[in-house]
Amino acid sequence: MGLPLAAAASAARLAAAAMALRLAAAAMALRLPAVDGGRPEDPPPGGFGYAPPGAMVQGGPYGIHPATGMPYSDKSKVVAGVLQILLPFGVGRFYTGHIGIGVAQLLTSFICIGGIWSFIDGIMMLMGNVPDAQGRPLRE
Repeated sequence: MGLPLAAAASAARLAAAAMALRLAAAAMALRLPAVDGGRPEDPPPGGFGYAPPGAMVQGGPYGIHPATGMPYSDKSKVVAGVLQILLPFGVGRFYTGHIGIGVAQLLTSFICIGGIWSFIDGIMMLMGNVPDAQGRPLRE
């Protein structure tokens, strides 16, 4: 008795899903407005997405990162990386505003791991993988 009841419930769910798909396809064919008022292919409101070619893009004083759209930091990745490599006491991290990591590197600089950590961190800064304290990418 339980098996036919389960099969009937499954068939009802399948029919409801098929009806929902048909309704969605009909709405797309008729180009009915979406819930937010725009057509489904319109970009979301509020300036999200990429700017059209040739448009002026608002950004920070040093420009914006092309992939993320975040404004560049006022800190330079070359200065941060060179400070971090030449002065392995966390100076590059202090420069970028990461005070906690700078203090940790300062305290561990008296043992071997502190120098290795600072060297690797300096190379990562030169490669551009380290943001400043506000999360902005370091400028060239």
